[in-house]
Amino acid sequence: MKRSEEVEDKAAIGVPGLDDVLGGGLTRDHVFLLEGSPGTGKTTVGLKFLLAGAERGERGLYITLSETQRELRTGARSHGWEIGEHITIFEVVPPESLLDSEQQQTLLYSSDLELGETVAAIIGIFEKARPQRVVVDSLSEIRLLAQSSLRYRRQILALKHYFARHSATVLLLDDLTTESLDKTVHSVVHGVIQLEQLAPDYGAERRRLRVSKYRGQRYRGGYHDFTITTGGVVVFPRLVSGEHRIPFERVQQTSDIPELDALLGGGVAQGSSTLLIGPAGTGKSLIALQFLVSAMARGEKAAFFVFDEELGLLFDRMKKIGIDLQAWDDAGMLVIEQVDAAELSPGEFATRVKDIVERDQVKAVAIDSLNGYQSSMPQETSLILHIHELLQYLNRQGCSSYLTVAQHGLVGDMKSPVDVTYLADTVILLRYFEAAGKVRRAISVIKKRTGRHEETIREFTIGPSGLAIGEPLTGFQGVLRGVPTLVDVELSVAGANGGHS
Repeated sequence: MKRSEEVEDKAAIGVPGLDDVLGGGLTRDHVFLLEGSPGTGKTTVGLKFLLAGAERGERGLYITLSETQRELRTGARSHGWEIGEHITIFEVVPPESLLDSEQQQTLLYSSDLELGETVAAIIGIFEKARPQRVVVDSLSEIRLLAQSSLRYRRQILALKHYFARHSATVLLLDDLTTESLDKTVHSVVHGVIQLEQLAPDYGAERRRLRVSKYRGQRYRGGYHDFTITTGGVVVFPRLVSGEHRIPFERVQQTSDIPELDALLGGGVAQGSSTLLIGPAGTGKSLIALQFLVSAMARGEKAAFFVFDEELGLLFDRMKKIGIDLQAWDDAGMLVIEQVDAAELSPGEFATRVKDIVERDQVKAVAIDSLNGYQSSMPQETSLILHIHELLQYLNRQGCSSYLTVAQHGLVGDMKSPVDVTYLADTVILLRYFEAAGKVRRAISVIKKRTGRHEETIREFTIGPSGLAIGEPLTGFQGVLRGVPTLVDVELSVAGANGGHS
């Protein structure tokens, strides 16, 4: 069977990103488990599963043992959904006699009666509705009624075979409020989707999901970030760079500043990554933007993702040195986005970058800075892997990437919050140094995989006309330590030619 035929034979859930993780959706006429603690979005996914079927003319049945029909409809309306005639909501209500103290059983556990009545009610409504898609919410109620693990397993098996005989695709919801270590259903169902909610020390809660089982089907493994917004659940599939590769010619990309290009041995290769590293205020963002402006001047689109600076301030600051970001934005050549690290998960950011690159055919991307990117995942240990996949993806799209990292300290011994120098194809090092009673800036290239580069250190200035880079500094040593030592009588610096510090 071809891949396209396999996808067509599946019941799409209708949740953006989740069907991609599942390889197209749920295999028809099978039973699946969707589990997660309260608040992770199970009901929202279940409703969307039925609504997606209704759009295809398939009948749906939502069996609720925990929420009322009114609560479900209210929740659906909060996402802008209306539950139409194609979907039946069946609310399993305990017999009224159970609420009457005089009618309570004394010699027989009431759960023995309730389980049979509950299952009979489920089968009765199924026979009446004859749905193609079913959601059962939630298994915790059935587990409590069954009391023993054996009885629970047998009941789930019985329901599984019943639904299979009647060609229904079933999604069982489990809120893990009882016997969370009981994996009875895992061995019975065809596939298992697990939802998790994490609470970082600061910022919004983070949600992620994982497909832990899917018999006979390919799926995207690992954890995938997701959010719940107005409109439902949105899943951000884990970026796998190897799945995205397009042919392109690896030509040199220049900055339109001759001295900087000379330092880089002619420029940087298209489809390569460049890391700008140095203390705060040395001009990392400006140099990254200079490469973007050069790309846009050649007719290529660019994207700039800003973690650390307010956009209004950035626009004003750049305009004073001759870079009109607003004009490039208005012309449709630049996509610039402010990223709130406290509200954004790493998976969502990677998906946003990917969507913009593919939608707008972007050929140059700058991320300012990786310090902000790191703060978006304060309690995660996979930052390097996230960055590696993102850089590899951009490289394979023929997109040149520019990343900045602010080091701790201003002069002397510098420390980086994250070491990604080995991931980048080119590393540009920026430094402050003291000379002739002034604080100056120095730039050097310490790594370039795609060709030769100058091994010199040059002074540069930032003035009203933008970035100005001088000749190589040959009069002293110790610039990178911040306090140079004179080795010639005259100090050869760019400032001697009229530059402004």
